[in-house]
Amino acid sequence: MHGPVARRSDLYRVVSARFVSRAGSEAAFFVGIWGKAAYTLHASPGQLAFIMVAMAAGSILGSIVAGVLVDRYGPRRVLAVAEIAFVPAALGMAFAHSLPALTALVGAWAFAGAPVVTAGASFAPFLTQDPGALARTNARIESTGSLALLTGPALGAAVAHFAGVDWVFVIDALTSLAAALLVWRVRLRAVERTAEERHPLHEMAAGLRAAYAMRPIRYYVLVGTVAWFSFGAFGVLEPLFFRDVVHTGVETLGWINTLFGAGLLLGAVLLPKLPRALVSARGLVGFLVLNGLGAILYVGSADLRRVVAGALGWGLVIGALEPLLRTLVHRDTPEELVGRVIGTSEVHRRMGELVPLAVAPAFALRFGVQATLIGGGLLGAAIALASLGEAAAIDRLPHREVPVEGLAASEEPLSSR
Repeated sequence: MHGPVARRSDLYRVVSARFVSRAGSEAAFFVGIWGKAAYTLHASPGQLAFIMVAMAAGSILGSIVAGVLVDRYGPRRVLAVAEIAFVPAALGMAFAHSLPALTALVGAWAFAGAPVVTAGASFAPFLTQDPGALARTNARIESTGSLALLTGPALGAAVAHFAGVDWVFVIDALTSLAAALLVWRVRLRAVERTAEERHPLHEMAAGLRAAYAMRPIRYYVLVGTVAWFSFGAFGVLEPLFFRDVVHTGVETLGWINTLFGAGLLLGAVLLPKLPRALVSARGLVGFLVLNGLGAILYVGSADLRRVVAGALGWGLVIGALEPLLRTLVHRDTPEELVGRVIGTSEVHRRMGELVPLAVAPAFALRFGVQATLIGGGLLGAAIALASLGEAAAIDRLPHREVPVEGLAASEEPLSSR
């Protein structure tokens, strides 16, 4: 399937919108939500679990709806409108003065943000049909997201230090408005729908059935869930790890995750230099195993210097994993189903984060925060390794060719700045 490649100005607008939007949201999550809950409102592991459940539930509902909207109206319109709708949800958290209020508002924030994530992850097939260009476009979009994780938490840490945690949510709202303006002028390739337009609930169900019916997509969606399984426990316990094990202040959440973002960016850049066989389902399994081991490296010590090294190493693995998984999904998904398949993938991602929330607080009370996080990393690696036989079978199926060099970030700057 070959076709036109995106205009450079459109791609720049998409990646710029991706950068500013995600930078604000990463600041809001790592410093705003975690910082306010753990340091201002003194949340326990169980209370943090409720916050993360609310966020996961909001994201799941929003992702299901967003997939249908993207397939109906295209990612540009969905992203622009969603960014504007996101503003009051972001500002509301600045006025939360209790944990129940913050929990409810985090759920609304996640619901409003899910269409932003789904639409942003769906752009590449609408910008180009060429397999090599598809991979390059995904790499550029994901690399820009990694750059946002590099800068967003640092911005949040600085804002929290000089102005207070609540101002981080104001920054999140402003970056969403900027992203809406950037993406509004993007022109996308029109995609012809092969089926008549039906009720949104019917389309939603059809998209879910299609994702599970196609063997490669089903595998990518299910095994991709493992990548986020380790993150579930971190969503509850990571701020407590820094507060109670490493004994640092709220700003550390921002600075450490900035280093994690640096690892993400480096991983995306280094992926094309690795063997070609890694661009496969079995390569995906390898990165998922490394993902679990990277989580262990991150929290295996209370020494801040080792935590820093772990953040860089874990980020490097995920930096390669994200664009690889996204490209494999885009490669094997019929283009009229891209939005719903990405939405289904996001639902599974949130479910993968949600499941550990049921047990992480209890395990943390019984075994400690650090031991629980290490156990989550080991379990994620073991589950990924157990799927290796199915991965080998997936690799024997016919697929469209995606050149490994296409996964590289472009030699040109990520944005026009």
